[in-house]
Amino acid sequence: MMEQQVNTETALQNIQRLTDNIETVIKGKRNQIKFVLTALLAKGHILMEDNPGTGKTVMAKTLAQSISGNNDSQSVNFKRIQFTPDLLPMDLIGTHIFDDVKKEFIFKKGPLFCNVLLADEINRASPKVQSALLECMAENQITMGEVTYKLDNLFFTIATQNPVEMEGTYPLPAAQLDRFFIKIIFGYVDEETELDIYKNYLGINNNLNNIHQVLGINQILFLQQQSENVFVHEEIIKAVRNIVWATRRHQDILLGGSTRSGITFLKCLKAYALVNGRTYVIEDDVNDLCQPVLDHRLIYRNKDAKANALAGIRNAEIDRLSKLKISN
Repeated sequence: MMEQQVNTETALQNIQRLTDNIETVIKGKRNQIKFVLTALLAKGHILMEDNPGTGKTVMAKTLAQSISGNNDSQSVNFKRIQFTPDLLPMDLIGTHIFDDVKKEFIFKKGPLFCNVLLADEINRASPKVQSALLECMAENQITMGEVTYKLDNLFFTIATQNPVEMEGTYPLPAAQLDRFFIKIIFGYVDEETELDIYKNYLGINNNLNNIHQVLGINQILFLQQQSENVFVHEEIIKAVRNIVWATRRHQDILLGGSTRSGITFLKCLKAYALVNGRTYVIEDDVNDLCQPVLDHRLIYRNKDAKANALAGIRNAEIDRLSKLKISN
């Protein structure tokens, strides 16, 4: 019991250190940082949508540079892929090249073999290229020919995409969207924070160039393990079940949530509770995560339905939970 308490306290302290470190560069985005860390601790991936220039790429770089690799003097293996219409799957996975010395073909690994991957403007490449990410995001491995290569224990994808209304974008395949545990709109900062950024942009750039490595890979893996131990009340598990089932029955939702989406919801709830300094899930967590976890997995009848259907389902279940007065 004492060891578990110490582990929990250590986990909470490490999360706070990581959050504070990221905030030296990413200003006014505490909620977005929490969502990114939630996806990381839930062993998932995150998709961030917004117009260029809102800080999505800087967020990914800051997180990667905050974590030290197996060699403590270096940050984790971070790769950035700029998705463009002419990109090919082999540009991500790698390819076989002929070795003149050995007189045989050898596999040259692509940028997917890393710890933190930034898939920048992912919806500017064709669906065929985007699908190259499916296996590594779902199973932490890459198959090339008859050989399967295991990725490192820490593999985290931060993908950014432009709004689908922008010219030159492709819609992401439903199978790939399902691999992202969370999708958020990164958004602009408030007016006061933006003014502070303008006044101190040189200092912020300097912070990014000299970001401290506050945690190691093993500490991140430890945090992932600790998030699995977070307590979830049975009524909250029922709430997740009820929400997922309601999406399948709603008249304005053509494709509802899958069982996998419900499991993802629970994983994210546990991680989100830990990110917020708790070892138990509360109804507010369900309220905060329902939209980011489920919305991109659903297919709606029209835009009006997209704006209201899931919110109505969520609110009904939150009302039910609030009347129960669950004590953790």
